[in-house]
Amino acid sequence: MNHPKPNEWQSAALSQGYIADYKPFNFVDGEGVRNSLYVSGCLFHCEGCYNEATWNFRFGTPYTKVLEDQIMLDMAQPYVQGLTLLGGEPFLNIDTVLPLVKRIKAELPDKDIWSWTGYTWEELLLEGEDKLALLSELDILVDGRFEQTKKNLLLQFRGSSNQRIIDVQKSLKTGCVQIWENLNDPDQSVEQLHKEKMI
Repeated sequence: MNHPKPNEWQSAALSQGYIADYKPFNFVDGEGVRNSLYVSGCLFHCEGCYNEATWNFRFGTPYTKVLEDQIMLDMAQPYVQGLTLLGGEPFLNIDTVLPLVKRIKAELPDKDIWSWTGYTWEELLLEGEDKLALLSELDILVDGRFEQTKKNLLLQFRGSSNQRIIDVQKSLKTGCVQIWENLNDPDQSVEQLHKEKMI
């Protein structure tokens, strides 16, 4: 696993404008019905990552205006709650995702925007204006590297217990991390439940 120094990884120098996948109308990448955009390129290289192919910045296909327009059509469906950004690393693909996010906020202001990132909240606050520009447009951020030793399959919308589901706008307003109010994690891990079953 890699750990960047502040401003070490610059989206403008790294991003190739590729996406790994686009999945409309799913229920697994956040709350409600969501459209999910998987960008390509990640330097964190977490051990046990479920999507290693997306580490490559040229994996998949180029992001296009045609795809963006399709995303907007899908987002406009009344049953869609929002857009989710995953990867890969969205914060290393600013030029791809930020214009889309701003367009959604302008044209469909009732929709919410979620993003996963390998950065922690605290690391993002030390980064440059481009990453902060994306952060400021988000509603929910799932932060932190996936840590194999803290893996818990029962956690809500994340893989390891170090990761947090953060209400971005409340956190920016208060100046400290505010956890998503709908968090509903179980009290036990899979291992604990298995041990109880064996007794």
